[in-house]
Order: sequence, then structure tokens, then C-alpha cells
Amino acid sequence: MKSKVAVLKTSAETVLNDYIELVKIADIENTLDKKCTTILKDNISWHLPMPSANTTPWQLEGTIQALKKFGFQQIVAVENKTVVTRPKHGEKLNKFDIVYSKYKIPVLYNFEERDMKWIDYKPKSQLRALDKIFPEGIRLPDYFFGKNIIHLPTMKCHIYTTTTGAMKNAFGGLLNTKRHYAHSWIHETLVDLLKIQKEIHSGIFAVMDGTTAGNGPGPRTLKPVRTDLILASSDQVAIDAVAAKIMGFDPMQIDYIRIADEEGLGNGKLENIEIVGYDISNLKYKFAVGDNLASRVGDLLWFGPLKRLQKLFFRTPLVYIFVLASEIYHDKFWWNFKGKKVFEEWKKTSPWGRLWERY
Repeated sequence: MKSKVAVLKTSAETVLNDYIELVKIADIENTLDKKCTTILKDNISWHLPMPSANTTPWQLEGTIQALKKFGFQQIVAVENKTVVTRPKHGEKLNKFDIVYSKYKIPVLYNFEERDMKWIDYKPKSQLRALDKIFPEGIRLPDYFFGKNIIHLPTMKCHIYTTTTGAMKNAFGGLLNTKRHYAHSWIHETLVDLLKIQKEIHSGIFAVMDGTTAGNGPGPRTLKPVRTDLILASSDQVAIDAVAAKIMGFDPMQIDYIRIADEEGLGNGKLENIEIVGYDISNLKYKFAVGDNLASRVGDLLWFGPLKRLQKLFFRTPLVYIFVLASEIYHDKFWWNFKGKKVFEEWKKTSPWGRLWERY
């Protein structure tokens, strides 16, 4: 059976209404249970406001307006942290807090015990990696069970997975701050997480912002590309496959998409996906991931000759050396010498940057 992915061409003047139309034609009403709470799982790849790295404020606002229009009344946002991102800082710098306050959306944090607890969970599905990565047992946030979830990724490249989107967005919400243990098996991990999501959620949906897409060594050190596109689907595999195609990649050459397709978790083959709304066949983008300092070190530690020393590097206090090094490289060096200039230029020259300024 074919999956449906909605794609629309949009503009800074029409984007909020376009998001409402987008989720309508992507059949959100037939995907999510209106009687259940709906979690908005935003994406903070970097607490700093790098264009294309994070959920956009209009993506949040358009999705919230659509949910309210179609009768979804119980809406909450859930954010996570990693060893290298500060979610509450990112929430403010990326203007999420303005949108959540405007629509009175409560924000919960999966790392705060007052909001949710982590409980043991034994998946019903046969897993590929997670049970081996965490032999002591898989733990999930109890709040996620029995609720709808909407993933809010952006269309961008990733140094470890080529592209990142709806499937990768679950990596933060469902795994705790030790999720970096899974990097060597990242593709298999994303497939396992989709299996788990299908077991615990009342419905899964994705709304992807591609108004400014991210080329280069993402998810942080990106080259913003104006594409003016937004996407939505109930099939997490299919929306990632279509986004990969738009960026110029062969979706079935990306392992997490291919494996998920082979396991019947969604459609990764374009011939099995119905793209509605906008014809992407004439798009000629040729994104390339490339490398940065973080990817070169990661290739050695996660996938290269030092892989066998991972327990020493990442499961002992030595991990804080790498956390500090990442902060110095990304926040102190790359942002100050390159990222900030890109950000300021985007605000001046792109209609999306000017819209961001108006929030």
C-alpha cells in the first residue's frame, strides 16, 4: 500500500495557512486520536539559532493552529537535552517560548522528574541494536505512553546519518542523555525506535520545515539553502525518503531508510510513495554532507579504529573531555567565526530570516 507525503511550496506571507493546508492533505485527522493528548516534539539540534538546524517558530505556530482547527485540544510540548545542547536556552534563542506562550502550550522536559519518570520497557518487536547497546534494559519516559506524537524536524544533512528528519527526531525524546552510546549503530537504533514508537503511541505524525534547508556537515555546522518547502506525513520513513530525494540523495542508499523499508515500518522506495501538493520531480538540489572537526573525530571513535575503546571514552568520566571539546568547537569557535555571520546575513537577505525577526 502506498504512503502519502504532502509537500507544499510556501512563502513567508502564507506559511501559517499553508501549514494548515499541509497537515489536512496529509490526513492528520485520520492518523491521530483526538481523544488523546498530542505531544509536539520539537527539534533543537543546537541551542544557538543556526538557520535550518532547529524547528522554526512558524513551523510550531502553523502546526498548533492546524491542531486547534481540526479539533485537537490537548496539546503539550516535550523537549529533551543532550550532552551538548541546552534545551531551555535553545527554547528561548529559537523563539519557541514565544509561540508556546501565545497558544498556552505547556512545555515538559523528559529530563525533569517532576514532568515524567523513566521506566523499564520490554519491546514486543525484535530489535536490531538497542537491547545490545543497553543490556541493562531499555528505559523510556512514562509520559509518552498512550499519546499522539508529532515530530517537528527540519530538512537537513547529518554527519552520521546523511540526512536527519522524522525518524531521527525520536532519538532525543525516547532515549536519555546516554543516547550517544548508540552512535556506532545509529541506523539500526533509529529503526528500533520507530518500532517502539508504533508500540507506545496512539498515533505518529511528522511535520517537516524545509523553508530553509541545511546543506553540509549537519546537524549544526550547516550551509542554509532557501527551498521554500514544507512536508507532512503519517509515514516517518516516507517523509524522510522524500526529504532525502529533494536534497538530491537516493533514499534507499541511506541505511536507516532502507532498513525501515525492508522491515515494513514504512515506505522508503519512492515508487511506493504518493507525493501530493507540489511536484518535486524538477528539483535539482545536490546537497553533500562533507566533514567538519566533529565528524572527523566521530569517524575515528564511532566507526573507525578507536571504536573498540568506546567504553573507555564514553562510559567513564572521560566523556566530559569530549563534551567540553564539542562546546569549544561549536559554540566558541565555529559559531563566533562563521555561524553568527551566516545567521546575521540570513536575517537580512532571506524572507525567512526577516520573518524570524518578526517573532
